[in-house]
Amino acid sequence: MPKRQFEAIFFDLGDTLMFFDGDWFEIFLQARQELLRSLQEAGISLGHEFVEDFNQRMSDYYRNRDIEFIEYTVKYVLEQLLVEKGYSSVTEDVLTKTLADMHLITQAHWIPEPDARTTLLQLKSAGYRMALISNASDDPNTQVLVDKLEARAFFEVIISSAAVGVRKPNPRIFKLVLERMNLSPDAAVMVGDTLGADILGARNTGIFSIWIKRFANTPANRAHSGTIFPDEQIETLSELPRLLERLSGG
Repeated sequence: MPKRQFEAIFFDLGDTLMFFDGDWFEIFLQARQELLRSLQEAGISLGHEFVEDFNQRMSDYYRNRDIEFIEYTVKYVLEQLLVEKGYSSVTEDVLTKTLADMHLITQAHWIPEPDARTTLLQLKSAGYRMALISNASDDPNTQVLVDKLEARAFFEVIISSAAVGVRKPNPRIFKLVLERMNLSPDAAVMVGDTLGADILGARNTGIFSIWIKRFANTPANRAHSGTIFPDEQIETLSELPRLLERLSGG
């Protein structure tokens, strides 16, 4: 294998640097019930059917965004549903506050990987530049999670699909990071857990890809197991510095 001299490492966030320690369905139902409570507290008279309606809209949103690779954001979904229910003048402050209340429930269940910080420290000490690219429906929520990880200082660029309107594997989101860091694709490596987003997106942009498999045994990944192939794969983050050293011939 030819030596590869990488200058920068791009990381995914969820199931790469952090993991979710609860039952998705149960926690997200709690979160959406908290959204309803917060909206009611703000003076918006909605019944319990709102949670069911919002769940359906979010299901449609999740399905469509993985077809179009466009991120309309959870805020857009909420705003449109409130308009249909007769609340067309909900202020920005109320939307921001109620979504923050909802995300407090899920944020409590996102836990930093035990080897995340030590790995980032090793890579920084080795001279690598780093960026974070996250598919996410809400950018403020992503920023809170980055701070929970205590990793903001490691990254030159932190970018979410909610902030820029496109999702991995769309090459545009990768190119935005390359442009901001003044890098060519062959100078970067992408590390992530999702074949159809992280690995395919990196490949379509000419970026070397490393698949982290600790939480990668998902239906979506199994569906792509014979069609999307990473350049390298690891089980844990702690394996990454040694792999990069080997790839560089060090």
